[in-house]
Amino acid sequence: MAKVATYLNFQGNTEEAFLFYKSVFGTEFFGQIFRFSGIPAMEGMPPIAEAEQNFIMHICLPILGGHLLMGTDASESMGHKLKMGNNVSINLLPDSVEEGQRLFDALSAGGKVTMPFSKQFWGDTYGACTDQFGLQWMVDVPEASPYSGKEE
Repeated sequence: MAKVATYLNFQGNTEEAFLFYKSVFGTEFFGQIFRFSGIPAMEGMPPIAEAEQNFIMHICLPILGGHLLMGTDASESMGHKLKMGNNVSINLLPDSVEEGQRLFDALSAGGKVTMPFSKQFWGDTYGACTDQFGLQWMVDVPEASPYSGKEE
């Protein structure tokens, strides 16, 4: 089933923030917590700084009514300059790659693609853009539908 999530960017304190949200909502993290140390070396990308190896690449916490709160540490060494306005994205989790492509193309028209919609190393088909009005969007089609709320 398709879902929408709120994606939050932090500067090195994602884990602290999500432990706080976990205590507020009384829920458990969904799936694995991915850290920067798990990012494979990629051509043209500098190695992850030692001080950032334990940073959170992705974390997910169900909150209310099936809504998912997701987050990451926005690392300046990886080119992310965090400021008010780019610290929140709307993350769409459509049911198919075709629907994901349609949404991505429509949202990025007249805006700026920050990551093309394509197959990623973690298995999902994913892309990110800023629309013509300055809102940030992520379109993520999970390889195995991990956000369905059902045990696979």
